[in-house]
Amino acid sequence: MQRKLIKRRQKFTSRWRNNFFTGLAILLPIAISIAVFVWLFGTVAKFTDTLLFFIPTEYTHAKGGNGPVHWWWSCVAFTWAAVLIGLIGRFTRYYVGKKFLHTAERVMLAIPILNTIYTAVKQINEAFASDKASAFEQVVLIEFPRAGAWSIGFLTSSDHPEAAERTGKTLSSVFVPTTPNPTSGFLTMIESDKIVKMDMSVADGIKYIMSLGAVAPVFPVEPATSVGAEDEDPDLILEEDE
Repeated sequence: MQRKLIKRRQKFTSRWRNNFFTGLAILLPIAISIAVFVWLFGTVAKFTDTLLFFIPTEYTHAKGGNGPVHWWWSCVAFTWAAVLIGLIGRFTRYYVGKKFLHTAERVMLAIPILNTIYTAVKQINEAFASDKASAFEQVVLIEFPRAGAWSIGFLTSSDHPEAAERTGKTLSSVFVPTTPNPTSGFLTMIESDKIVKMDMSVADGIKYIMSLGAVAPVFPVEPATSVGAEDEDPDLILEEDE
């Protein structure tokens, strides 16, 4: 009798544990997505809320103007910022806007420390926002950080004339991101013939890194052919059909 009770308790505990981890696997991605969205919205709202300067704080802030900004006013400020960015982009398409942008760049480049920051940020922005080429060209495998240890990376550029001339080798730039945060990592210059190119897409590569290698894309498998199918004579097959 006691053994039956013990088995029932073990089955109940095992089922409850399996149900718990199943529910956790379902709810955890949703909770993390919501938390990231709330954090991102709060971070952006700190900047966009300043656009509400022309509205009295008694209306936009809680506790009669002494508390935080109401979330619906943050949504209004975010929408207003998106509209302003679109208008600025539209304005710079015309001659007057281009001249104004050129003048603003000249002013930014004339300031000693600010010009270095502005140039670096502009180059990074052009690399990621360019329509001509993707910032990450392809997912690759390289031996990093030592020989025999392979790491997932993203091929960013294969054009390095100065490095090729000084080293006598054809080098390619590969960005090796950290996990689970792929926004930071290491920039390496590897010999092009030592890079193993992968078939997975850039999006799948980022998912693979963010999931700590748990979510691997399905590698396409060629359909298997039946044994002896290639040795059959097609003329004999036609005669049998007749």
